[in-house]
Amino acid sequence: MEAYIWIALFVVLLIVEGLTMGLTTIWFAGGALVAFILALFNVNVYVQIGAFLVVSLALLFGTRPWAKKYLSGKRYGTNYDGVIGKVAKVVEKVDNYNATGLVAVNGVEWTARAENDNETFEPGTLVKVSNINGVKLIITKYFEEQ
Repeated sequence: MEAYIWIALFVVLLIVEGLTMGLTTIWFAGGALVAFILALFNVNVYVQIGAFLVVSLALLFGTRPWAKKYLSGKRYGTNYDGVIGKVAKVVEKVDNYNATGLVAVNGVEWTARAENDNETFEPGTLVKVSNINGVKLIITKYFEEQ
């Protein structure tokens, strides 16, 4: 009976790993596979549980750092927060109530919303980026520094 439980746990853990790709449950699936093999040989259930825990933790701590380094995709920073404080030019009217607005910063167009819901900005207006919310720039009036 234990063999069915271990193989079911093995399959569930593989499915969870396939869905999340977090490189965590795969190691416990390895422990479940070892426990399954022990169950096929009618080894004591406590030994099966112990083997599951030892193998799972050994795989997790022994190979996860290597696997994460070499199997995870490369990530590239976008430096999106570098636009905070920059001056932008309104390309499309910024109007929070109508959910419209587009600005250009350093030649890149961004969706924009006014920091103050009561403000609108017409195309051609210079504004200052005060924050980022998701993928939208939050903008305010721009006053030329003298």
